[in-house]
Amino acid sequence: MRIFTEKLNFILKETDYCLEQYIPLNEVLFVDIETTGFTANSSALYLIGCIYNKAGSFYLHQFFAEHLMDEKELLTEFMEFAKPYKMIIDYNGNRFDIPYLEQKCRSFGVPFPLTAMTGLDLFQRINPYKTFLRLPDCKQKTVEQFMGITREDLYNGGELINVYKTYLGKPTDEALQLLLLHNKEDMIGMLRILPMLAYYDLFNGKIRVKKVQANYFDEDTSSQRAELFMKLSLPANLPMPLKFKARGCSFEGELGSATLRVPMFIGELKYFYANYKDYYYLPGEDMAMHKSVAGYVDKERRVNATAATCYTRKYATFLPMWETLFTPFFKKEYSDKTYYFELTDSFKQDRDGFSAYASHILNIMRYEEGKQKDPEE
Repeated sequence: MRIFTEKLNFILKETDYCLEQYIPLNEVLFVDIETTGFTANSSALYLIGCIYNKAGSFYLHQFFAEHLMDEKELLTEFMEFAKPYKMIIDYNGNRFDIPYLEQKCRSFGVPFPLTAMTGLDLFQRINPYKTFLRLPDCKQKTVEQFMGITREDLYNGGELINVYKTYLGKPTDEALQLLLLHNKEDMIGMLRILPMLAYYDLFNGKIRVKKVQANYFDEDTSSQRAELFMKLSLPANLPMPLKFKARGCSFEGELGSATLRVPMFIGELKYFYANYKDYYYLPGEDMAMHKSVAGYVDKERRVNATAATCYTRKYATFLPMWETLFTPFFKKEYSDKTYYFELTDSFKQDRDGFSAYASHILNIMRYEEGKQKDPEE
């Protein structure tokens, strides 16, 4: 077995994703493995690559099996090396790398300390947004291309299996460099695509609303449109500018700031009572009244309310929502899937409320935008 160590010429820029908001960099280990197959029981592990940060610099460590009999030594050396770290970052590691390593350790009787560490699988963080970001798939090289990252390595892991098998019979520096380069670029690629985590944080992190205002403008000669304009501070810098529209709302984001526009409804909406059996509906007044106070109403002017007619009406300025985020909520008709809440004077002062509302709107927009791009998803 051989171990190759290299100091990397890679520096995190201020605009890159800040892992240190969660954990010190010197406690993080990036990991990627190379094998001759997908199943630990019937294939060999020949290379474990890892990147770590020491004194502000990144280093690459590669544990390479010169012979098939080196597997146990390779595993033992790597697991001992990994012990001090508290977080493992990988790409699709939850589905392949980690289970594979655990099975190999079990078969060789080697301690497996990785289960005690926090895991961050970049694939699992990015994959839910591949359709939204118009990615054809979520392979690491595809994500790298999305970010404009180029490689020297021209091979994939499957193609290098035969290179390794040939190397076992006839070791050459050329074959060794091909094997090491592929793993190295997978590892460096993980560092470079870290900013993609900003898209996960956009829909799962805490958004802060910095400014809110209502805009009114004429849509045509006969109607006026109103919208809520929000200036947002994002949880992390977006690696690429992002624009999308859905449900009448629009979002524009760049780096750590964004704007969100949501249409307001000014007019009359209905508030539906849940216990409709306790109400009469008054057709002449187009409203429901509780039976305890509607006894004086002539029987000819009242009927038993149904779920669809058990309401009162209110004229106000409303904002749409697609979950019952705030109460009381209003609707245009009982069967409608869009809910509304009133933009009251007290809510106008509630920045936390606006922040929660902005997150809700963004997730609804992302879901709708994703469906439009790929109806089968």
